[in-house]
Amino acid sequence: MKKRIISWILCLSLVLSSGALLSCSKSGKDTSGDAMAEATGNGGTARPDGSVDPNGSGDVNGSGDVNGAGDPNGSKTPASDQIGDAALVSPGSVSVSEAELPDGYEWQYDISFPDWQDRSLYAANNRLGFYSYSGQGRIYMTPKDGAADFNVYINDQKIDTSGMKDGGTYLIDFSGISRDGQNSLQVSDVSKGSVLVRIPYPSLVRGTIEEVGISAEAIDLIDRIIQSDVDHGYPSAQVAIVRHGKLVYENCWGNIRTYDDAGNPMESTPVTNDTLYDLASVTKMYSVNFALQYLVSQGKVDVDTKICDILGNEFYEDTIDIRYTGYDYIDLESNKQMKSELTIRNLLMHQGGFPAGPQYFNDRYDNATQDYASSKSNILYVGTGADLAARENTRKMIFKTPVMYEPGTKTLYSDLDFMILCFCIEEITGKRLDVFLNETFWEPLGLTHITYNPMQNGFTKEDCAATELKHEYKDGVLPYTGYRDYTIQGEVHDPNAYYCMSGVSGHAGLFANAEDLAVLASIMLTGGYGGHKFFSQDVIDLFTSLQDVDAPGYALGWWRQGDHARDYYFGSVADSKAFGHQGFTGTLTVIDPANDMVIVILTNKIHSHVVKAGTYAGSMYTTAWHGFVPEILEIGLDNASVDPGIWKSLVSDMAADTKRKLENDGITDHEYPRWKSYEALVTVAEGLE
Repeated sequence: MKKRIISWILCLSLVLSSGALLSCSKSGKDTSGDAMAEATGNGGTARPDGSVDPNGSGDVNGSGDVNGAGDPNGSKTPASDQIGDAALVSPGSVSVSEAELPDGYEWQYDISFPDWQDRSLYAANNRLGFYSYSGQGRIYMTPKDGAADFNVYINDQKIDTSGMKDGGTYLIDFSGISRDGQNSLQVSDVSKGSVLVRIPYPSLVRGTIEEVGISAEAIDLIDRIIQSDVDHGYPSAQVAIVRHGKLVYENCWGNIRTYDDAGNPMESTPVTNDTLYDLASVTKMYSVNFALQYLVSQGKVDVDTKICDILGNEFYEDTIDIRYTGYDYIDLESNKQMKSELTIRNLLMHQGGFPAGPQYFNDRYDNATQDYASSKSNILYVGTGADLAARENTRKMIFKTPVMYEPGTKTLYSDLDFMILCFCIEEITGKRLDVFLNETFWEPLGLTHITYNPMQNGFTKEDCAATELKHEYKDGVLPYTGYRDYTIQGEVHDPNAYYCMSGVSGHAGLFANAEDLAVLASIMLTGGYGGHKFFSQDVIDLFTSLQDVDAPGYALGWWRQGDHARDYYFGSVADSKAFGHQGFTGTLTVIDPANDMVIVILTNKIHSHVVKAGTYAGSMYTTAWHGFVPEILEIGLDNASVDPGIWKSLVSDMAADTKRKLENDGITDHEYPRWKSYEALVTVAEGLE
């Protein structure tokens, strides 16, 4: 209790002192090393190593470590060190000081001037574009072999290099002239020797919506809509927004549990910004996609590598014969041949030919008809052991699973694609997926609120938002052998992930809070974070670009906006290059390069009773569709002029749309969840008068 009270005080202190719209207390795993909390509580400025400078100067330049360069004596740059209040930087200020290079850094650029590209008679030899953000920015520069009297320009402003000496290393802190996004460096007039240049990646700092041009009215309306939904029965939600390298908004609504096993309202602990949510299919992006993007960037695998070249010929040789109902029959030999040609790219595009999700856990599943309540036995049955033996058996059953249609001829979203890719990553790296992700991403970034199997990794059930009720009853059918007869909380909801993959899979299983997910999502805008390089820009472009004009909503794993392909999630004003992914439990990340923005929305919409087979009450609320958040954020963006009537008009339109749906369906019951959603919107509209 004492820890929670202190946390609330720190949060309140931050809001009062900086104006940042960050709500809810910190709880869960120990965050005592959070630089923001230390700096706020002691009145100083956070140093790169997480300590506090009581004078508020941060470093020798007096500008603070706003770039997130991390511990100069170590290789890690914990997110908790960088997501702190940005030091105040005087506009136009630049400082140059002697420095030592941080150990173990992976640089955004590590190059030598002149002629770093060795392109004769071309200005590109002397200029370089790189990522940074307003209020943060550092460059390490080392003249060598007699280099002297050269000129340096950053963002077209000349830098005083008169104090630089041959063989020394100097830190240029250009935070006062840095820009959001692309910045420029020019090194000219190097008549002798060379100048080595090393540039770290930007990272996240805390900021305010005013600093990044997000309208306070937009944030207020988002808050009103989600809160009204929660007041009218929606379970809970958590939102984080990042723009221009600043975490400018965090908030949370609702309780850890809203309903008991039978679906009756109950009292429980409020969610916080540290509460973990079951990410469902959002897992795909931050597990398999991140792992493959890293491995491709490292040259350790190619997206056109055949699956059998990774998993062995058993992947296709063990295939059995199944005649799928509603699909042209593919004889066994042809099926094996098709599987032998499958590539990583096929599976990332969901064009691998596999069914959407064979129920390896269900003893009553008919693979031919895909009936999950069949009287027949499942010929690919793994069981509900939920252990490592079951995981190994699942691998064998996946090898036996035949394709349902010719790969590459259609797009069918399939969890099985990412279960297979999970095993591929483990084969390539020699490590289980969760271990590889922790060592490659979470631990180096200092992320403490992302994990598989949370209750096996330091979290309690109360640290996690409840995911569902007795979920095996959701479609009104009799349960299979070994089903979970309780509310799912702190365990992955997805049955294949829980029973068959021991909680660790590429298609589902990750739990996280919005802040940690926002850090990871931000890497997709730059490729790195502080002293860590994860993805090349070419690989980011590859994985997020259109692959098939007949499936414009898909890139490689990522969902893309394209020509309004994902308006439900990304909003109808989103740039065509926006991308992200949604999860069945009520989760979403949106990455919008055009606006340099990341939006994370985590909810537990399926923690609600089932209205009819396959439809949850929670899915009928505005919050469940997510797209209203990016839609509203576009209004008044970058301080654009806004007519004050636009907010109420939009909410009134939303309410009218919901009312028409009720009328068309002939629903008059005011206890029906969609009716409650309508009343929630009316309440918001009335409050805007």
